[in-house]
Amino acid sequence: MTTTKKNLIIICIVTCVLALLFTAAILIGRIPMNDASTVGNTAGNLNNGGLFCESDGRVYFANAYDNNALYSMNADETDIVKLNSNYVASINAGGDYIYYYMESGTNGKGLGFMGRTAGIYRSEKNGKRVSCLDRTFAVTMQLCGNYLYYQDYDTKTGTVLSKIKIDKSDKTEVADYVINPASYVDGLIYFNGTEDDHELYTLNTTNDTITSIWAGNIWNPVYLDGYVYYMDVLNDYRLCRYNMSSDVIEVLTNDRVDFFNIHSGYIYYQKSSKTEPALKRMYTDGSNPEVVASGVYENINITSQYVYFNQYGASVPVYKTSTLGNVYVTTFDAARDSAAANMN
Repeated sequence: MTTTKKNLIIICIVTCVLALLFTAAILIGRIPMNDASTVGNTAGNLNNGGLFCESDGRVYFANAYDNNALYSMNADETDIVKLNSNYVASINAGGDYIYYYMESGTNGKGLGFMGRTAGIYRSEKNGKRVSCLDRTFAVTMQLCGNYLYYQDYDTKTGTVLSKIKIDKSDKTEVADYVINPASYVDGLIYFNGTEDDHELYTLNTTNDTITSIWAGNIWNPVYLDGYVYYMDVLNDYRLCRYNMSSDVIEVLTNDRVDFFNIHSGYIYYQKSSKTEPALKRMYTDGSNPEVVASGVYENINITSQYVYFNQYGASVPVYKTSTLGNVYVTTFDAARDSAAANMN
């Protein structure tokens, strides 16, 4: 075999190897698309900061005992693992990935940050392969199929609704005003107006068209099983639900409500009162109201096994009670102990 032929063979082999490596890199870096029905987190959790998110039996949460760093655990609070050292909120999960708003300072680990940064990030569920999708100050964010819809804040333009595809492509401004994307069901985002009214609207994520569907005066709507649960603006923010098929309003409580969350047939809500403030719960039809804890609380996040919350203005201790069954409030000691172990 001549030298020329040998060189040609070597060149062909090298070219094939490089082509295979290039193809493999593309395939490894490709983000699998979700089913269009994928929802990143419950509306109730996202309306309460999105500090807990459950997916496939695993809970991803912002550990208040560690400056809201990203942790994961089993739903029964076993096998707690620290995934990231930076402050997170609006946690979503879908497919093989988790998505979250994250802020970091000069002490951020593993990401090469210089100074304080903020943005929307994606990582594998084990915390690896962290990728920034958009450097921005985001508020509430919801994973809707293959897009993240988020309240996108800029000091010059204010807050708008933006979306970006999970592979970091196709960033689009959807609306030039504030829309809460938390309540997403079957391709529709249910939200209340913030410009000229507080009516109930839907945003069709297929084409991003917005439609007014009910002339109520509402706040923080949550669509669930044919009902829209909401805070009644005209009547001191009492909690109601609207039956969309029968066009009937039901008053669930006359308590003034600051925050609420819904899970497994229960509504947990903070009663606003100068004399008797309390975290309470009731069935979704408003029956059997009971006090969970006296006082003023916030960040009501719910998983399949526990309801987590903290006193207003004090991130720790984090309290919990069983999502189902009798009320029995204790503290989230597993998170505290894990944070202490990671700081040593």
